[in-house]
Amino acid sequence: MTGEPPSAAPSSAAATPAHPAKPASHMSAHMRFWPMAVGAIGVVFGDIGTSPLYAFRLALQQASGDGVHADAVFGVVSLALWALILVVTVKYVIFLMRADNKGEGGVLALMALAQNAMGRRTTLVFVLGVAGAALFYGDSIITPAISVLSAVEGLKTVPALQNSVSESVEIILSLVILGGLFFAQSRGTAKVAVLFGPILVFWFLCIAATAAPHILHQPGILLAISPTYAVGFLVRHGVVSFMVLGSVFLTVTGAEALYADMGHFGRWPIQAAWLFLALPCLIINYLGQGAFALEVLHRAGGQPVGDVDWFFQMTPEVVRAPMVILATAATVIASQAVITGAYSMTQQAMQLGLLPRMIVRRTSETAAGQIYLPQINMFLAVGVVLLIAVFKNSDNLGQAYGLAVTGTMVVTTSLAFIVVRRRWRWPLIGALALIAPMWSLDVTFLAANSLKILSGAAMPLVLGGALFLIMATWVRGGDLLTAKVRRDTPDLDDFLGMLQARPPHRVTGTAVYLTADPDHAPGALLHNLKHNKVLHQQNIILTVETTDTPRVPEDERVRCEPINDDFKRVAVKYGFMETPNIPKAMAACRKQGLVFDVLSTSFFLGRKTVVANLRKGLGYWQDRLFILLAKNSANPTDFYQIPPGRVLEMGTQVSV
Repeated sequence: MTGEPPSAAPSSAAATPAHPAKPASHMSAHMRFWPMAVGAIGVVFGDIGTSPLYAFRLALQQASGDGVHADAVFGVVSLALWALILVVTVKYVIFLMRADNKGEGGVLALMALAQNAMGRRTTLVFVLGVAGAALFYGDSIITPAISVLSAVEGLKTVPALQNSVSESVEIILSLVILGGLFFAQSRGTAKVAVLFGPILVFWFLCIAATAAPHILHQPGILLAISPTYAVGFLVRHGVVSFMVLGSVFLTVTGAEALYADMGHFGRWPIQAAWLFLALPCLIINYLGQGAFALEVLHRAGGQPVGDVDWFFQMTPEVVRAPMVILATAATVIASQAVITGAYSMTQQAMQLGLLPRMIVRRTSETAAGQIYLPQINMFLAVGVVLLIAVFKNSDNLGQAYGLAVTGTMVVTTSLAFIVVRRRWRWPLIGALALIAPMWSLDVTFLAANSLKILSGAAMPLVLGGALFLIMATWVRGGDLLTAKVRRDTPDLDDFLGMLQARPPHRVTGTAVYLTADPDHAPGALLHNLKHNKVLHQQNIILTVETTDTPRVPEDERVRCEPINDDFKRVAVKYGFMETPNIPKAMAACRKQGLVFDVLSTSFFLGRKTVVANLRKGLGYWQDRLFILLAKNSANPTDFYQIPPGRVLEMGTQVSV
């Protein structure tokens, strides 16, 4: 998401040798593949790659109770490894990345795919998609806070600084770092994005290198690879083990990014980066932290020991300070990826009609993924500051982390079942055999994280609920508004017949009327005739449609059809990953015989002032919420990139 979305690498490029007659294309495919794989490491794996900073410590802390002991170490390491294998590798890398929407992934892309498979927008698919998107924003706020805080807390493990670093210092440093990150968003990340991949590659290699010596000293930790230790720990520890699962889940919190960012890098680069770098390094690190814990227990004579920052303490003192700096850089990159993901998710939601229009600024002339949304940036920044102010350290934040992510995963798996059943047309037994184990695992993690509600996990749930209410209100209010406008405006064909019977005064030039309903007379056209009493020489009824695919081919972008000698109907299509540009799209109309000059064209927009209807509508509070959202919606002139000097707005009042 920090660069221009390249096309997905073809599978043949990685699986079969090039034809002897085309060595150049073979080399070109490999030249594209490796930069995309490195780029994927920098953008996709930042969140899951920085989980070792806090996940093992928090899980072992809950598993140990009155002190760390060997049984807990083996159990937590085994649970962490198998969470990575089952949730990330099997579910996301092997299965879900095949359930793509024209190469795009993510909960909203999957929702659009499920809607297409169902043939219409159903309540179930809508609720699942909106819930998943709402919970994603909760994750977008918590990830920067817990990641950066956990890295800064590593300063306490540096011998020269341990007496001068207090909790207040950690909070101030974290806020300064995150404040700088959010402040820099408006300038784009194109110049530094090229460093993200190499830095994260170095990070993965370092976390494996610092862990490997401890595995050599305690090779017995390799037994934790056996799932029997995970199962045995769950059986022996009952309710405690269920609570530990909530913290173990922190090892896989970045799994959604693998799926969501598939359209930017392609399936093969992400899969290769995970299987050959990220996964092996994470496994080595968790084994190394477990081995270091066994070393500490051995030095303590087998007696239980207290809580330790295992990640930084196992790093040699001579490189501990550089490791803290590297960890901070890695967490900033992880935070950047999540922030950019929130921008991308918001753009998709706006295009799908789930959120009101917001200002979208492009920070790069060449990179399609380089966008900046000031309102979302401020929302995330305020949320992160509040989280750090309330929870103060990564241990407390860990209690709030996980519930939003597990909720999103349950939604993703549920939508995947609809796709497998309806789009892939698998028999019910086969679809259940594939999805049921994954769904059961997700629900188990969700239930385990639900136990942390009283400890802070309710915060992302409340945030997700609020965003769900906003999206549901906007969609329902929009439907009511559209239905009312249809009732109050005449059919376009009937209206044009009336114009021919009593033609108004004509003026030169072209008028473009934007409308959401091409079958009814646009409100702006009615008001122009009512107040100005003129009709342009050429009139275009323009409709912008959002498809359930990520992008629309340029040759399918515009469809022009004549209505009569004076009016033409133009439909412009955009995918939910695209940003509308009306002047650019209309330039393509020339190929279909529609000739006009944009600089002498007037764009008429209907600006509706929404007021509450006391007898009908959404309800007292939702009516006012919808009106507030409508008032703060971005100007369509900016959203559709229409030259401001060519726009005339015709206002009207509508009650809902």
